[in-house]
Amino acid sequence: MEAIDAIYRREAPQILATLIRLLGSFELAEEALQMAFLAASQQWPAGGEPKNPRAWLVSTGRFKAIDMLRRRKRFATIAPEITRMLELEQDPMPVDDETMPDDMLRLIFICCHPALPADAQTALCLREVCGLTTEAIAAAFLVKPTAIGQRIVRAKTRIRDERIAYVVPDGEDRDERVDAVLRVIYLLFSEGYSASSGDSLLQVDLCSQAIRLGRLLKGYLPHADIAGLLGLMLVQHSRRRARVDVNGDIIQLADQDRSLWDRQEIGEGLAFVDEALAQPPYSTYTLQAAIAAMHARAGTAAETNWAAIVRLYDLLRLADPSPFVDLNRAIAIGMRDGPATGLGLIETLIAGDLRDYKFAHFAKGDFLKRLGNREGAKAAYARAGEFALVPAERRFVEMQLRTLG
Repeated sequence: MEAIDAIYRREAPQILATLIRLLGSFELAEEALQMAFLAASQQWPAGGEPKNPRAWLVSTGRFKAIDMLRRRKRFATIAPEITRMLELEQDPMPVDDETMPDDMLRLIFICCHPALPADAQTALCLREVCGLTTEAIAAAFLVKPTAIGQRIVRAKTRIRDERIAYVVPDGEDRDERVDAVLRVIYLLFSEGYSASSGDSLLQVDLCSQAIRLGRLLKGYLPHADIAGLLGLMLVQHSRRRARVDVNGDIIQLADQDRSLWDRQEIGEGLAFVDEALAQPPYSTYTLQAAIAAMHARAGTAAETNWAAIVRLYDLLRLADPSPFVDLNRAIAIGMRDGPATGLGLIETLIAGDLRDYKFAHFAKGDFLKRLGNREGAKAAYARAGEFALVPAERRFVEMQLRTLG
C-alpha cells in the first residue's frame, strides 16, 4: 500500500490529465482515477506492481469508466466524439499528440480557455490538473477556500455547458493563453517552494513538477517569458538543501551554507536568465529571476549587491505593481540603507493591504531585532505566528521569541 500511495502522490495529476483527455469530462475522469487506484490496491499486492504503473492505471481507469457508463445506461447518449474514443477499447494507451507532448501541459492550456474568467482558469488548473488543495490555492489568492471552491465548480460547469473542446488551439489562440499557463506553473512552484499548509515548508515534488512543465513549455514554445520563469525556478530550487536543517527548521538566506546550493542548477538557471534579459521588454518572471540571480552570484551574504536588487525591484514595481512586490522592495531597501528605513516602509504596508500577511510581520520582526527593539520584535514575530500554518514557521517564531527572551 505504501508503494501505491507514493505512486498516487507522484503520478495522480498526470494520470488524471490523461483520463480527462480520453474521456472528455472532469467528473468522469475523477471517478475513473479513484476506481483505477482502488483496483490497484486490490490487485497489486497479490499480482505485483506492473512494469508501467501509469499506463496500467490509465487503461484501467478508462475501462472502468466505460463499464460505469454502460451500467448507468448513458453510454449511447454521451457526446459522439467521447463515444468514439471509449469504443477504441483495443487501444490500451493511445499515442499522445506530438504537438503537445504532455497531458498535464495540454490540459493547462485547455483550462486557460478565454471563455473562463482569469481567476477561475488558474484555480481550476491548480486544483484539478496540479492537485493543489483549495486551501493552498486560497492562500495564493488571499481569499477564503469556499470562494475558490465556487470558482472551480463554476468553471467546470461552464466547460460542460458550453461544450468547450478538450483540444489545444493553434497559432494566435494558443499564444494568447501563454500568460495564463505561465501563471499556473509559477503558482505551482511557489506552493512547493514555500508551502501554505502541511507538515513541511518545502514540497520538492511540486517544485520538480513545475520545473518539468517549464522545460516542456520551453521546448514547445521558445519565448523570453518562459525562459525567465524557468530560470527563476531553477535558481530558487537550487537552494533547497540549505533552506531547512535536518529537523526541517527554517534557515534564513543570510545563514545558509552556500556550499549546499546546487551549482549545476544555478548555472543552468543563470543561462535562462541571461537569455530572457537579452530579449526586452522584461516580464515579471524575468525580473524576479534577475533578482534571484543576484543572490546566486554572491559568494557570501555580505557580498550581496543590494543596490542592484533595489533597482530591479523598482522595475518590477512598474511591471507588476502589488503590495507583495512593495514588501520585498522594502526589505531590500532596508538591507541597503539600514533597518530603520526598511522598517518604516514595512509598517506602512502593514497598515494597509498586508495587515494579515505573515511575511510582512516576519520582516518587521527581523528589522526590529536588528535595531535592538526586543519587545517590538517579539510582538511582530508573535503576530506573524498567528498566520503561520506550517509547523516549521511556527517553530521559527518560537525560536525567535526564545532568542529575544
